[in-house]
Amino acid sequence: MSGYKVLHDSDTQDSFGHRDAFALDVLNGLSAQPKSLLSKYFYDTIGSRLFQRITELEEYYPTRSELEILQTNKTEIARYVDYGSFNLVELGAGFSEKTTTLLKHFIDMGLDFQYVPIDISESAMKSLVDTLERRIPALQVNGIISDYFTGMKWLNNRSGRKNLVMFLGSSIGNFSNAEVGKFLRSVWSCLKHDDLMLIGFDLKKGIDMLIRAYNDKEGVTRDFNLNLLNRINRELGGQFDLSTFRHFGTYNVFSGAMESYLISLQKQSVFIEKIGRAFEFEPWEPIHTEFSQKYLASDIDAMAKANGFEVFEHFFDSKYYFADSMWRVHKPTKPATKHIPDRKGVTLVH
Repeated sequence: MSGYKVLHDSDTQDSFGHRDAFALDVLNGLSAQPKSLLSKYFYDTIGSRLFQRITELEEYYPTRSELEILQTNKTEIARYVDYGSFNLVELGAGFSEKTTTLLKHFIDMGLDFQYVPIDISESAMKSLVDTLERRIPALQVNGIISDYFTGMKWLNNRSGRKNLVMFLGSSIGNFSNAEVGKFLRSVWSCLKHDDLMLIGFDLKKGIDMLIRAYNDKEGVTRDFNLNLLNRINRELGGQFDLSTFRHFGTYNVFSGAMESYLISLQKQSVFIEKIGRAFEFEPWEPIHTEFSQKYLASDIDAMAKANGFEVFEHFFDSKYYFADSMWRVHKPTKPATKHIPDRKGVTLVH
């Protein structure tokens, strides 16, 4: 008997899953020259806990700087959306003092809005919604479990409200130039003309300060970086000996980015069971793990313009370490067709 079957999400839960994707990315990264691992895999349960500790370190300025910006400028930010109902869309679901600063202020001002966090993790979303129900009971929360772009498009097709999309922190700096363009153009395509975006940027500053932020004296950033190898050991059956690798964070003066590496301290071969092969390391061979671009205000202006946005305003902290930039989605209408008769009376369409 012949026929066919349409596979639905429920049919594929036991097929190619998260761990398979992790294994494939590790295979590709460790087979390349130079070797690399994707920074998105920092954030398992242990990595997320370590990153939270990083944000509290004396050397780590971005979280404090951005919180100062939002606390100081919350009224100015609100004036961009204080004339009608809107969706406050946040890309990523994580409870933070930065976000709650705006949420509480918008509620105190009596603004008509709903908070729409978008995240692919159901557990992270459930935790966030439960926390906000306890902490800010007056807040209307309607989270979406999805990738960012599918979630924004789904919301925009069903809501007539204006959108203010927040992409806080310095996450944009983890993208390459090509990835930044793809990300911002994807956001642009999901939104309507005149929608808004509030986006965070870590600014260029003294190199010594940057080096200290990525090489803290307590070694938390070191542990955060090394946890990538630990995660491979736990989830993929890796056999990395963490004592044979060291964390190294440095500033690339040509690209204007902080870069993190794990460096092999000896010649070694590391087997990973889930991948079914060993990877060879030479003494002092690096694995690139993170790229964090730093910006000038002029870089932000150029980035916005190149990807269909208009910059309304930059908000800076008092030391000019960080910026949150308010952008407007600009979708011009098609120019009117001009009919220009040529000398023989034939109409040319321009």
